[in-house]
Amino acid sequence: MRRDRHPILMLLPGRRAILAMALALFLAPGLALADPIGPVTKLPLPRFASLKTDRVNLREGPSKDHATKWVYQRAGLPVEITAEFEIWRKVRDSEGVEGWVLHSLLSGRRTALVTPNKKGETSKIYVRPSASDELAATLQAGVIVNIRNCDGSWCLVDGDGFKGYVEQVKLWGVYPDERIE
Repeated sequence: MRRDRHPILMLLPGRRAILAMALALFLAPGLALADPIGPVTKLPLPRFASLKTDRVNLREGPSKDHATKWVYQRAGLPVEITAEFEIWRKVRDSEGVEGWVLHSLLSGRRTALVTPNKKGETSKIYVRPSASDELAATLQAGVIVNIRNCDGSWCLVDGDGFKGYVEQVKLWGVYPDERIE
């Protein structure tokens, strides 16, 4: 059989690309599972951040020429960064609203909302990471807390007049099983 008639070499260009990708995944499986990183910051995507100021415009696109969709008026509010473009970051809030924010209006400080989608519900903050431990505080849904550390199940949080542990699943601003030192 002539070399140019080999069955693999006779594949259509699209099939060659698929075959090359499959071969690459086979030879380097770890690369296929790597978390995406931002092209600008080289930080993981998605990731959580918080708003720096009490007035942050959420825009429809990554420039000041794009219309303002929403104005956030709550410094410390956690947002999830899902994309990057030059000095702009695409963010999503706890209600699923997405848009673009100027990077200088974001902070790497980790905060979270306590049970944000459960209006009227309260969450218990404990002195130690155990639901059978002494109660440190009770917080209303939507309260912003500062994240000090998380072990994958419990987070040490604090805020104005309280400090203690809350179950990680009750927070929006921390990924399930995420560990924060």
